[in-house]
Amino acid sequence: MPPPGWWEALQPRAPDVVAAWLACDDSLLALRRELRARAGAGTAAAIAAQQEAVADALAEALNATTDEQLLAAGGEEDWNVAQAFAHTTAARRFLGTWAALDAGGEWPTERAPKVTPSVPGPPDASLERLLTLLDKSRVAIREAAERIEGHELQRCGMDHPLVGRLRCGEWLLFLGIHDCMHLEQLHRLLETDAGGDA
Repeated sequence: MPPPGWWEALQPRAPDVVAAWLACDDSLLALRRELRARAGAGTAAAIAAQQEAVADALAEALNATTDEQLLAAGGEEDWNVAQAFAHTTAARRFLGTWAALDAGGEWPTERAPKVTPSVPGPPDASLERLLTLLDKSRVAIREAAERIEGHELQRCGMDHPLVGRLRCGEWLLFLGIHDCMHLEQLHRLLETDAGGDA
C-alpha cells in the first residue's frame, strides 16, 4: 500500500480514480474489475470532474518542485522529472482523445493509433512549459468526456500492450490511474528532498 497523505487528500474529489489506482497493487484483474464497476453508463461527466481534481493535484505537486528537481530522476526508467511529467500530460491528451474518436464512430480502420508506453517527454521542459501541457490535457479530457458521454460501455478499438482493450468510459477513468502512478513518484521525490517531512 502506498504511503498515505497526497492520495488521501485527493480521494474525496476523485474517489473512483483513487480506488482503481489502489487496486493496481493487487493485480491487473483487480484493476479491470474496478474500471468496469466505476465507469458504467452515464459516468463520463463525473469521471471528467475527477480528472480535473487529479490535474489540480498534478499542478500542486509540480509547483512544489524546483528547477533542480525537474532534472532529477523521475522514477521511471532513466527519465528525469520533466520527462515523466510531460509523458503524463501526453497520455492524458492522446488516450482520452483516441477513446473519444472511437465513441464518435471515427476510429480509423487503417493506420489506427497505436499505444506505445514509456515514451518520455522533453528532458529540458521548464515548469511553465509543463503547466501549459497540463492545461492542454485538461481541455482534451473535457472534450473527450463530452464525446464519450452516452458511449461509456462501447468497446474501444484502442489496444494497450499492458492493459489490453477497455471500454470508452474505462479509458477515461484509466487516465487518472496513470496520473496517480506519476503523482506517487513526484511526492516521493519531494518527501526525500524534504527529509521525509513533506
